[in-house]
Amino acid sequence: MLSAMDVMIHSSSFLLPCDETCGTRYALVVLNQNLPRFTPLLWEHAKLRLCADGGANRIYDELPLFFPHEDPFVIRNRYKPDVIKGDMDSIRRDVLDFYVYWGTKVIDESHDQDTTDLDKCISYIRHSTLNQESSRLQILATGALGGRFDHEAGNLNVLYRYPDTRIVLLSDDCLIQLLPKTHRHEIHIHSSLQGPHCGLIPIGTPSANTTTSGLKWDLSNTEMRFGGLISTSNLVKEEIITVESDSDLLWTISIKKTGLPVRDHKP
Repeated sequence: MLSAMDVMIHSSSFLLPCDETCGTRYALVVLNQNLPRFTPLLWEHAKLRLCADGGANRIYDELPLFFPHEDPFVIRNRYKPDVIKGDMDSIRRDVLDFYVYWGTKVIDESHDQDTTDLDKCISYIRHSTLNQESSRLQILATGALGGRFDHEAGNLNVLYRYPDTRIVLLSDDCLIQLLPKTHRHEIHIHSSLQGPHCGLIPIGTPSANTTTSGLKWDLSNTEMRFGGLISTSNLVKEEIITVESDSDLLWTISIKKTGLPVRDHKP
């Protein structure tokens, strides 16, 4: 279909306990929506943890609810963000004061109203000393889906603004990531954690040719565009899905309600 190109491998191994995925290097960005149940697990193994403005309220209010038998103050001290960044119009004063007191770096970018809070956080991560050329950080964003549609659309736009950065948008129900047209893609499925529902969506530009393998309804040099065919409500059939397209595509797959650890089982 297309000329030979490099293969980009994708995996959701960050949803697995540490002894199975400690080689995965990622930064975590928490946005201002309900925390997925696996947030503590992601937090514990992230190399860098950021809250995008009101995401700090979510960490402060909701993380203690995952540990009902522990003192909320202890939990809030255990799960302190490294950085809070954004236009600072959503974070509560008591939350801001708490994290400032305990050493969190706060970056107020209220002067910039042209980029989203997620965009601001990704820019920080991309320029971080932890994000070395030899070992780029993957970026996981929780709370990026659901809520107001304009916020959701802004988060999807961020994927297209940084196609050379691996960014995964997460909710309790699903994940979304960009599959750049510059690569052939090999998606490794953890069937105990994700699927079977999935989709491939051409946002921005139509796709004249998309070919897949491993899906119940595979595509073969298929044209996809809004107003025509798009691959939604498809089903994962194999452990490895391959995708090749002449257009950037969004890949989405459901996350199962059972089988996911809330946090690592290690003490």
